[in-house]
This record gives sequence, C-alpha cells and structure tokens, in this order.
Amino acid sequence: MECSRFVLVLALTLTAITPTLSTYHSATLLNVRHREKVTRLHFYLFDIISGTKPSAVEVARPKGTKYDKSATPFGSVWAIDDALREGPEFTSKVVGNAQGLYVSSVQDENSLGLVMYADFGFTTGKFNGSSFSVFSRNPIMEPGERELAVVGGRGRFRMAKGFVKVKTQFLNVTNGDAILEYRVTLVHY
Repeated sequence: MECSRFVLVLALTLTAITPTLSTYHSATLLNVRHREKVTRLHFYLFDIISGTKPSAVEVARPKGTKYDKSATPFGSVWAIDDALREGPEFTSKVVGNAQGLYVSSVQDENSLGLVMYADFGFTTGKFNGSSFSVFSRNPIMEPGERELAVVGGRGRFRMAKGFVKVKTQFLNVTNGDAILEYRVTLVHY
C-alpha cells in the first residue's frame, strides 16, 4: 500500500513538472507586405491520348464502365504530362508541361467533363523552373471559354492565385486528343 502510494505521488509530481521543463521553439516572422504582381500567360496545351507515345494515360477505370466506348468514361482517372507550346501547331516551341491528374466527372456518355489537378511548369524563358497549380472543374463540352481556378504556385509564381480561360482549339471526340488554348491571369508576389 505504502509503495503504491509512493508511485502515485511520484507519477503526479513528474506529470506536473514535465511541462515546466519542456521547451517550445517557434520563430515568428514579421508580416511584411510584398507588392502583388499580375502576370498574364498565353500558351497551348497538347493533351494527346492516342498514338504510341500519349501524354495522357488512363490509370484507373471503374468496374461499371467496362463496356463504355467513350474516350473518357465516367469515373476514369488519367495521369497527364502534357506539352505546353507557344502556338497551336505541333511544331510550335515547347515552353513547359502540365503534370497531374484528371477525373472524368460527367455520367452522360454524350458529354465530356473533367476535374483537373495539375501543375503547369515552365522549362524555358523568364519563368523557367516556376509553376502554378490548377484544381478545378473543366466542362469540356461547354461552348466558348471555360474558367478554371489557380490555387497556388512556386518559384516566380509563389503564393499565386488567379484564373485560367480555356478554349478548345481542337478536339477529336473519337480518341480524346485535344489542343487547348490557355489564357492565364496570375496574382502573385
């Protein structure tokens, strides 16, 4: 009895003094306001599903879509490494690539819509090594321009926010190949 009382008092004492002997370290930085910059970019994304070296490949397909003949059946997940080019021609200069995933999010077989999770990185010029990230719904079949959300960036686009205006230049509904015009407005530091 005496031993258990001693152990209980010792445990309570150690519990009580432990927080006072612990240290916590944090560095607080002053909130220095940087001047926001606005950058506008214009390029073309080549999303090629067909051929011997596609830039987008299906990595998952739900069971229920086994016999779905559309290029991107509902629920399918695609990994992308799409070229970003200066112009809409295959011979245009490559300025970077978009890497990420998209999920086919429309159940109607006669329509096409995606949710995109992609990082748009630049490999040449003033923004070499910088990228911005998009996480947004992309209703491919919507006529005219579509708008996507920019949710972040790195390098020269650190802390980026903004939007992308996307316009389909070419779409092969049989195999899913597409060339998309991107007009990007970024606000960053």
